[in-house]
Amino acid sequence: MNLRKIVTNVEDLHAEGGRPVDPVARTAVVLAVIENPWAGAGFVEDLAPLIDEVAPRLGELLAPRVAEALERPIEAYGKAAIVGLDGEIEHGSALIHTLKFGDHFRKVAEATTLLPAVEKRAPAGTVFDIPLKHVTDATIRSHHQTVEVRVPDAPRADEIVIGLAAAAQGRPQARLAPLASER
Repeated sequence: MNLRKIVTNVEDLHAEGGRPVDPVARTAVVLAVIENPWAGAGFVEDLAPLIDEVAPRLGELLAPRVAEALERPIEAYGKAAIVGLDGEIEHGSALIHTLKFGDHFRKVAEATTLLPAVEKRAPAGTVFDIPLKHVTDATIRSHHQTVEVRVPDAPRADEIVIGLAAAAQGRPQARLAPLASER
């Protein structure tokens, strides 16, 4: 895995809808900018060998960093893969849609649900939203939210941005009825 840089973003939201948020709502995102291991190789039929090599290392690298950046128990989480223009969306999906990657975050977050994801191909500096869901119950509406991020110089054409995002709470001022109330 050829790592160019790691970007960490922490946001503390103090007010929403004209009202204070108490406790302050915190989100954290950690992004790794890596060389796309399949870029320039033409169409690669079998992605498995490099998945086995790269995905676990990314999970081991990012999961503890996002937990440390959040500095609170993780209640909502998500993941991202943004592939540079010389790659395929499948290249990013290959790295994040495997237990070899995601289980590192599930363990750190004490989570049991599937990690929601965004994956797309885009040029450097593209803004993207990482969807978040509750770590143990994906039906908890208050935790359905997104975190917006961008890396100004990534992904370059032959790179992939791989990220994990976490929130210490649901949406600030959430007040929708539970899903069960609609049955």
